[in-house]
Amino acid sequence: MAKKEKEIKTNVMRLLDRAGIAYDAREYAYSEDDLSGVHAAAVLGLPCEKVFKTLVLHGDKSGYFVCCIPVDQEIDLKKAAVISGNKKAEMLHVKELLPLTGYLRGGCSPIGMKKQFPTYIDASAESKEQIGISGGQRGVQVLLSPEELKTYIRAEYAELI
Repeated sequence: MAKKEKEIKTNVMRLLDRAGIAYDAREYAYSEDDLSGVHAAAVLGLPCEKVFKTLVLHGDKSGYFVCCIPVDQEIDLKKAAVISGNKKAEMLHVKELLPLTGYLRGGCSPIGMKKQFPTYIDASAESKEQIGISGGQRGVQVLLSPEELKTYIRAEYAELI
């Protein structure tokens, strides 16, 4: 008799369950060489504009903040700075990600970070019924309503790309 594969339940999923937010968890194969969201979208058969990556930035006035943008896009640092009340903003160095957020590169989610940072979701999400974000672990995406995500993490929609 074959062993049943254990279903992954990440902290992100436990938090969403506790909040009563519906989501669809999807697992996918990844390699250390390709942790990109574009890869995740392709493997899951989802359009890139529906899968969002989580970026952590540091502003010169406000400190750390989070932006979620479609995986095939680049963040406009000037727009991100202005929206977050800064003159300048820069991406967090990858070696600072785990100690600050509790997440590894390729598995960073806007849900369940060690601390709640101001969060901005690209305005393109607003028109979508569902978007994908990291499930808090490499190889896991959760698909959920962008409006419910925004409300749950107290985020704002903003033009980020």
